Amino acid sequence: MNSVTTNVIETEEQRALRAAVAALGRRHGRGYDREALWAEAGKLGYLGVNLPEEYGGGGSGMVELSLVLEELGAAGCPLLMMVVSPAICGTVIARFGTEEQKRRWLPGLADGTRTMAFGITEPDAGSNSHRITTTARRDPDTGDWLLTGRKVFISGVDIADATLIVGRTEDSRTGRLKPCLFVVPRDAEGFGRRQIDMELQAHEKQWELTLDEVRLPADALVGDEDAGLLQLFAGLNPERVMTAAFAIGMGRYALGRAVEYAKERQVWKTPIGAHQAIAHPLAQAHIDLELAALMMRKAALLYDAGDDMGAGEAANMAKYAAGEACVKAVDQAVHTLGGNGLTREFGLASLITAARVARIAPVSREMILNFVSHQSLGLPKSY
Repeated sequence: MNSVTTNVIETEEQRALRAAVAALGRRHGRGYDREALWAEAGKLGYLGVNLPEEYGGGGSGMVELSLVLEELGAAGCPLLMMVVSPAICGTVIARFGTEEQKRRWLPGLADGTRTMAFGITEPDAGSNSHRITTTARRDPDTGDWLLTGRKVFISGVDIADATLIVGRTEDSRTGRLKPCLFVVPRDAEGFGRRQIDMELQAHEKQWELTLDEVRLPADALVGDEDAGLLQLFAGLNPERVMTAAFAIGMGRYALGRAVEYAKERQVWKTPIGAHQAIAHPLAQAHIDLELAALMMRKAALLYDAGDDMGAGEAANMAKYAAGEACVKAVDQAVHTLGGNGLTREFGLASLITAARVARIAPVSREMILNFVSHQSLGLPKSY
C-alpha cells in the first residue's frame, strides 16, 4: 500500500526516511523480535531522529519521529516505547533538562541503548491530572527529594532504565500543589512495581508503581520547579502525536492485509474485492486513515515550529481521528477475512483489542471532545 502522505507535503529527506524505515519494518515483519528491532532502529538513528544532534540525535522533529513509528506499525512491528522514551521523555529533557541531564540521558535515548518510561496516570485520578496525589517534598537536611505515591498503567517499566514520574510539590507562596517531573531510576529503593494482567497482547507490559519515600538527589528534578504545566504538556503533545502515528500504522497494516485478501479470495466468479459491500468499507477506512494522517502531520509541524498552543489542539484532534480510523479499519479488515480474520495465521484478531488502546490512551476520546468543545469552540464546562 502506498504511503498515506504524498510528495506534495513531504520533503525528499522525509520520503527517503519513510522508505528506509518501511524496508526495515518489512525485514522484521509481524513476528518481530522487539529487542532486535529496537536495537537496529536505534543503531540506524531512527529512534532519536527528533533529538538534538549535539546529543547524538538526528536533529529533526516530531514529523520525522511520527513517520518512523507509523511505518513500523504499517509493517506490523510497532515499537510502543517510541511514544514514551524519545517522544515524551527525550523531548522534555531536551527542552528543560540541565546540561548534565542532557549528557546523561539523550545519547542513550537516541541510539536505543537506554530507555525511559513515563509515569503520570494514577488509580484515583484517571483523566483528571489535577487530582494527582504523588507528592515530592524536600529533605531539609540533605536537599534530597522524597517521593511518595502510586501510578497505574505505566508501560515498559521493566525494560526502562528509569521512569520520568509526574509528582507534585507544594508552592511556598500559595501552599498549592504544582506538577513537577522527576527521573526515578529503576532500582531506586522504595520504588516498587506490580505487573497488571492484561488481555492485550503486547511486548511492553503494563505496571502499577508504588513510591514509598523514594529518595532522589536534587538533580533528579527535570526543569524548573515553578514551570509546572508548561513542562508537562511539552511531553503530552508529542505523546498524542505519536499515539496517532501508532494508530495510523496499525490501521494501515490491517487494511493492507484485508486488501490483499480481497484481491485474491474468490468464492464466485470474481474476487470478493470486486463487490462494493467489501470494497466500499475498505475505501472508507483508507480515507479515514488519510485524513487522520494529515491532522497528525499538522500537529507535528506546529509542535516542531514551537507553537505549543496550536499543537495542543491539533495533537488532540489527530489522536482522536487516528483512534477512530484505526478501530474502524481493524474491524473492517477482520470482517473482510471472515473466519480467517480470527485466526492466528492471519494475525488480525489480536489487533481488535490493541486498536481500542488508541481510543482510550493516553487520553480518552471523550476528554478530547471536552478539550475541543471548551478550548476550540468556547463552550462552557460541565465540570
